[in-house]
Amino acid sequence: MKIRKGNFYLYFVVVILPVIILGSYYFYGILKKNDIERKKDALWVASIYQKNWDQFISETKTSLDILSLSAKENLDVPKKMEPLLMQVNQHDPRYGGLYLLDAKGNLLTGSAPLRNEADFPKLSFIQEVIKSKDTIISDHEEILKNNQRIIGLATPVLDENRELKAILIADLRIDYMRNLMKVLTPDTKLFVVNGGKNAILEMNVTTNEIGDDTHWVTSPMDRVPWSIKVKIAERNNKEISKALGQVLFIILVITHILYLLIEYLLLRRYTHKERKQNELQKLELVGTLAASTAHEIRNPLTGVKGLLQLLSEKYTDPEDRYYFDVINSELKRINEIVSEFLILGKPTAQMADNINIAGTLQELKPLIISEGNSHNVECTWQLPQEPVIVKCVKDEMKQVILNITKNAFESFDKPGILEIKLHSHEDTFCKLEISDNGKGIPKDELEKIFRPFYTSKESGTGLGLVICKRIINSFGGSIEIDSKEKIGTTVTIVLPTLK
Repeated sequence: MKIRKGNFYLYFVVVILPVIILGSYYFYGILKKNDIERKKDALWVASIYQKNWDQFISETKTSLDILSLSAKENLDVPKKMEPLLMQVNQHDPRYGGLYLLDAKGNLLTGSAPLRNEADFPKLSFIQEVIKSKDTIISDHEEILKNNQRIIGLATPVLDENRELKAILIADLRIDYMRNLMKVLTPDTKLFVVNGGKNAILEMNVTTNEIGDDTHWVTSPMDRVPWSIKVKIAERNNKEISKALGQVLFIILVITHILYLLIEYLLLRRYTHKERKQNELQKLELVGTLAASTAHEIRNPLTGVKGLLQLLSEKYTDPEDRYYFDVINSELKRINEIVSEFLILGKPTAQMADNINIAGTLQELKPLIISEGNSHNVECTWQLPQEPVIVKCVKDEMKQVILNITKNAFESFDKPGILEIKLHSHEDTFCKLEISDNGKGIPKDELEKIFRPFYTSKESGTGLGLVICKRIINSFGGSIEIDSKEKIGTTVTIVLPTLK
């Protein structure tokens, strides 16, 4: 139940929470990006219409300028202009009518009688042309007699001294311009506003929408003081959902991979911890067993050894002596195993003294050299002259050193070298290195050598290195083994030193 709860919390923290946070972050990012793109599209549409309108007005202005050249020559007989105006009006669908006025705004001639003659002088854009002597476009729509909606555009006819001689008027059909816009983007909502911000032309737009400026973009025209407003398109929820789904899928894949990786690391950690606990339980079991049975084993051993000594004095035959030696050897081996069990069963808190490790190695030097000679192994020493003081139990320290050197000697298949080095580092710790160039330890076995009862020897108990590690750890130190097959092994013991 506890593991399930822990897995749920881990899944919540590694998967659910990041999906919510990152999903929300990317969701707002997608919305923002979508808003920018929709606004950019609206501006692009507005720029297209702005260019079309500028081109449309520029072409109309050019057409009127050409007509003004003919008007200059026929001002004396204005009726001569009528056929030309009618012909242009019929061949260009943009025009609702073309008119020639005098300098005061009175009608001289025209293509179609769709306006009241008396109205021309009253038109505001006509008065502006008279005053400014420049091309002016009307800022509001007008309705002709045939109910056609138009916008008037007037251009002056000037002589060489720039004196106003006449005025040409073109009525631009709003329905033609609207149809032209619908061909490009039939579903786009837009409208054209004049300099006074009044709508003069709209497409797919209601009156209520014109008053709302929050979702519109504006593009001013170059040729006239007008602007085109285009409504930003509505959000495409399907497209947004698709983009969000792709992001969430990627986040889910990444978070689940991370979750599985963490689960794997936690499982490895749990397995390692469980294995250590099992090893400790094994040691505790062995210690309990040793404490309760070691003395019971040693008492019969003492009796057996005494009787064996008496029998060996009675039977002196060489064959009998051989059997007695074998029995003695096996009894000695049993006694050593019981001694190892007793060490595991002992409490680690013992009377520790300040011991000179360099001096202890000097004491062990003859024993180690003698053992090395029996294995054809040369022993080399690098020991400091000054004392290296460590708080430990001397006999246990000797046992550790002898156990490690014994293992080293047993690793030689041929003559070799055993190096023992002791280094002291600034009165904080010392390092004892015992290196050999024996056969080494395979990599798969190196990970198991400190496990209880694991041994690669036929007659080993698998407790020697376990006991060494327990002793060194009880002194506040550490022991590590580095080995490469067919190259050699180095055992490194680090212990805290005293000043």
